[in-house]
Amino acid sequence: MKGLHMLTWILLIVGGLNWGLSALGWNVVDKLGSELSTVIYILVGLSALYELFTHKNSCKMCGQTMS
Repeated sequence: MKGLHMLTWILLIVGGLNWGLSALGWNVVDKLGSELSTVIYILVGLSALYELFTHKNSCKMCGQTMS
């Protein structure tokens, strides 16, 4: 499961950086081609869903109480 967690985390970083660059007018993923960019966007979306539902169980910080 750690491998899947790392893969989803990397895909979320790629998606976040692409959004930031897209705001500046440079969309890196779209430059890869239509079919490949569609696959990447789907994988980033699935990664976000995976992290949304499993993050609290795998995050050391989320399990701690605020003091």
